[in-house]
Amino acid sequence: MADEEKKQMIEEELKKKSKNKSKFYFNDLTKITGDKPRVAKKYINEMVNEQRLCLWSSGSTSMYYLPGMGKSDEEEE
Repeated sequence: MADEEKKQMIEEELKKKSKNKSKFYFNDLTKITGDKPRVAKKYINEMVNEQRLCLWSSGSTSMYYLPGMGKSDEEEE
């Protein structure tokens, strides 16, 4: 499966799950595609760079969400 297909798979799954939960841990994303973390990190970081995913961090915890689906840092403060 190509990286682009995996990116689409992540987007589709997060759209379904975003009704109940807005932010997802890295491990949640790796479970969607079934890849090992080192492999998944590559295309998840590409998705963040392409602005297909947003990264939220509290300093100790990092989570991902789809643009427009989760609360941004400005909205939470």
